[in-house]
Amino acid sequence: MATTEDETVIDPFIAFAFAVEIDIPDLAPTACFAAFSECDGLEMTMDVKTIREGGNNGRQIRLTGAHSFGQLTLKRGMSANEDLWRWFEIMRTRPRLRASAEVVMFGPGLERKERARFVLSRCLPVKLKAPPLNAKDGMVAIEELQIAYESLTRKAGGA
Repeated sequence: MATTEDETVIDPFIAFAFAVEIDIPDLAPTACFAAFSECDGLEMTMDVKTIREGGNNGRQIRLTGAHSFGQLTLKRGMSANEDLWRWFEIMRTRPRLRASAEVVMFGPGLERKERARFVLSRCLPVKLKAPPLNAKDGMVAIEELQIAYESLTRKAGGA
């Protein structure tokens, strides 16, 4: 039986097979399920406090500080689905409304086996950008959503 370490070496995760599930209370249980072409900003950082001990010039002490989380940027081809636009609009009248989101990474092939899941809590839309329009290009109209979130956790696939 393969271990987790062996699986990473033999079969690393791929970045193009993913789904985004956004649960917006009172609006949509799963808004835009698997509809995004780009997802960026799954990140967390931790501040480090450095302390120098008096008289000890050869050593410093490192302590953990505050944690912070990134801002998720999602891009998709514009469609008739207006859930994200309604969510942004509702935020004017219900500023405390928060959503939960999960980004699911799948394995290669048609079986789409779930490999990992990132769980974002208390999500808040901070920017919704309509696609730039240009009659000369003939490109797909891409809209962009940026979401701030309060925490990020990772679950193993299928958990």
